[in-house]
Amino acid sequence: MASLELAENGSDGYTQDGTVDLKGKPVLRSKRGGWRACRFVVVYEVFERMAFYGISSNLFIYLTKKLHQGTVTSANNVTNWVGTVWMTPILGAYFADAVLGRYWTLVIACAIYLSGMSLLTLAVSVPRLRPPHCADPKGINCQKADKLQLGVYFAALYILAVGTGGTKPNISTIGADQFDEFDPKEKLHKLSFFNWWMFGIFLGTLFANTVLVWIQDNVGWTLGYGLPTTGLAISILIFLAGTQFYRHRIPTGSPFTRMAQVIIASLRKWKVSVPSDPKELYELDLEEYAKNKKVRIDSTPSLRFLNKACVKTTSTNPWMLCPVTQVEETKQMLRMIPILIATFIPSTMIAQINTLFVKQGTTLNRRLGGFNIPPASLAAFVTLSMLISVILYDRYFMKIIRRWTNNPRGITLLQRMGIGMILHIVIMTVASLTEKYRLSVAKDHGLVQNAGQVPRSILLLLPQFVLMGVADAFLEVAKIEFFYDQAPESMKSLGTSYSMTTLGAGNFISSFLLSTVSRITKRDGNEWIQNNLNASHLDYYYAFFAVLNVLNIIFFLIMTKLYIYKAEISDSMVVLREELGGLKSKVTDEEATTT
Repeated sequence: MASLELAENGSDGYTQDGTVDLKGKPVLRSKRGGWRACRFVVVYEVFERMAFYGISSNLFIYLTKKLHQGTVTSANNVTNWVGTVWMTPILGAYFADAVLGRYWTLVIACAIYLSGMSLLTLAVSVPRLRPPHCADPKGINCQKADKLQLGVYFAALYILAVGTGGTKPNISTIGADQFDEFDPKEKLHKLSFFNWWMFGIFLGTLFANTVLVWIQDNVGWTLGYGLPTTGLAISILIFLAGTQFYRHRIPTGSPFTRMAQVIIASLRKWKVSVPSDPKELYELDLEEYAKNKKVRIDSTPSLRFLNKACVKTTSTNPWMLCPVTQVEETKQMLRMIPILIATFIPSTMIAQINTLFVKQGTTLNRRLGGFNIPPASLAAFVTLSMLISVILYDRYFMKIIRRWTNNPRGITLLQRMGIGMILHIVIMTVASLTEKYRLSVAKDHGLVQNAGQVPRSILLLLPQFVLMGVADAFLEVAKIEFFYDQAPESMKSLGTSYSMTTLGAGNFISSFLLSTVSRITKRDGNEWIQNNLNASHLDYYYAFFAVLNVLNIIFFLIMTKLYIYKAEISDSMVVLREELGGLKSKVTDEEATTT
């Protein structure tokens, strides 16, 4: 069981989780943190997500229609960039946990982010930095972007990616840090925080996928990029306005160094036997942890080989001898890796939303009454179904289920993730069947070779977008909370970056699979993904994805069976379970009395 000794106790109103103000002083619960601080964080995220998705949602269309790149090239450029966006949080987490702290890392990253967005706006606005307008709807005879235009545009995109690397792992962590793990009421609020956090994300995304995408397609890219840049500037100002209310955590050194010390010390002492009594292992005094406001963790039998790092020898070198707590922190991060890997394939499915799903939309009738629906706007239905699903889950499903499970979350985080993964199998099956029907209509109307518009509404694609939002409500929300919750206290930013890394890996896997499948099927004379989707076999590609998801859920179930949840650092969850158990007993007694 984890132990924590702090100078302050709950009775004098100070937080007990080691959070401080920007000057490093203890903070009163009544003055800082809680939803008082989180409202700034959540509103920041609404505007920031609006800015990010204002660029990413329609990026595929800009690359194909304005820079005149092919389907596979554009899709890979999108997924490579998005993959980078979601991988850079590892660096942001390092600087936050080891050097600058979360607050200052985020502030500096925001400045980089804003400079990238500003340069991107210039790239689509200055005539010399973009190709001339082309009237050919198929883009065959259009002048492609030159090296300068591509260089400026992609430089801006990747500057933006570096900036997001510092914001993504830290903003949600800062929000979660506003709730004290040692206070049962605040712990309960934290359980709902990630649901409302995702609500804020998708609220900003909804605006981007509807209003901004429509402006980009129908008004112009200068205004379409200028608005999200302005939105980002507003989000930064909103975050800074809440500074006086935030609780902060002191940087505790590089998590990578501490983990490396444990692994290397274990390997160097691979012949050493681990004593049966954990008390014989090396550990710092409780006072040392209390002084630094850190958590001490007792030794566990899992990943027993790493316990060799804390077996006492003649050397006290940190690369030869590590405290038990340091070893257990490393174990916690390593135990999550199989779960992390299991989320790669669902993240690959998410990468299709702004690439191949959008390309499908360009082949269908986009007229709805007197309105022309931008293909990228269909992603708004992912957002809407996500918003509705999160609200229903938080307000109804979770409250009903936890009466029977006595789990404050209703179901475990891994169970929630599993439901989302099962939905991904359904999504890709539906997408494959829908595409098969679209191809049959194209064939019946003689549109295979001329790449003509298929006489079916773009709303034909609606089910796969709506189901993707429902899956996100289960998988994506639970994924963020899982990696934050299961990470050790001193490595929360790194834990949060795990949930981002999976999206990065998923996008890179998408690029690899698309290039590989396109190359192999082209060699066989029956290319699955061409610029002309009417002559392609995207239905086969989606069916292939469905099979991948089936294999992945089997792997996930095996890994969850083996996974060991970390010990709670406080009694908050125990108190909540007891309260829920008492509520359940009370309801049962009332029902019996009524009967």
